[in-house]
Amino acid sequence: MKKSQKLALIYDFDKTLCPKDMQEYSFIPNVGTTPDEFWSAANKLTKQNKMDPVLAYMWLMVKRATNAELPIHRRDFVVLGKDLELFLGVENWFSTINEYGKAAGLEIEHYIVSSGLKEIIEGSVIFSEFKEVFACEFYYDANDVAKWPKNAVNYTTKTQYLFRINKGVLDISEHDELNSYMPEDERPVPFSNMIYIGDGFTDVPCMKIVKAFGGISIAVYQGSTPNDKVSSLLSHERVDYVLPADYTQNSNLNTVVKEIIYKKAKQYAVNIK
Repeated sequence: MKKSQKLALIYDFDKTLCPKDMQEYSFIPNVGTTPDEFWSAANKLTKQNKMDPVLAYMWLMVKRATNAELPIHRRDFVVLGKDLELFLGVENWFSTINEYGKAAGLEIEHYIVSSGLKEIIEGSVIFSEFKEVFACEFYYDANDVAKWPKNAVNYTTKTQYLFRINKGVLDISEHDELNSYMPEDERPVPFSNMIYIGDGFTDVPCMKIVKAFGGISIAVYQGSTPNDKVSSLLSHERVDYVLPADYTQNSNLNTVVKEIIYKKAKQYAVNIK
């Protein structure tokens, strides 16, 4: 039997586990604007200053909150997570998949790799389900006030976290170990044991890497049919599946992920009841 029996499910967050960008549930209404206006302002800031779009939205969050005289302590961002709405079945998804994996003799680990705000994800009801959450964060001063981006995760920097999961180097301040040689058979989570679930183009680099190295990439969509951009991910062979963002017991996503687990268990010659 091969050494590694871990299988990692890696998720984007916004529009993958919840239907909207996380800032739209409470933060944007609290600062007195609309999602269209906020994201338009963030995009304008990005283009005018040739700025990273993630850094632009983080700067704008601080600016808008300050202008609205709202506190920007870490705990204030965390509390926003309680208002997040999740897709159907998400809250029970993790225990269901964990139990199925355990029956197959595999250890399931769940990770987030998101351009959203880690503090908001921390306040959500599913935060404890993840082995690690890689997302944007603010640096806070001695008074717990947001001062500077501590970590910014955009669509290309997302890929580094796949290698961290692959090697088990989850401390983002650790670079020497991440870049040191590690034999493939000593890596805790081979790429072939990864399932990446995201919603669109910002996930393409991660989807492509996972697929290219033998793992499975899944694009999820809202509504009855995928739009042209999501459909093109399949036709251009960037993903293995395009499925509705339905995490309930009898959903296509549930069936597909369990089938992947079953096939992986068969590779390890593990019997499934």
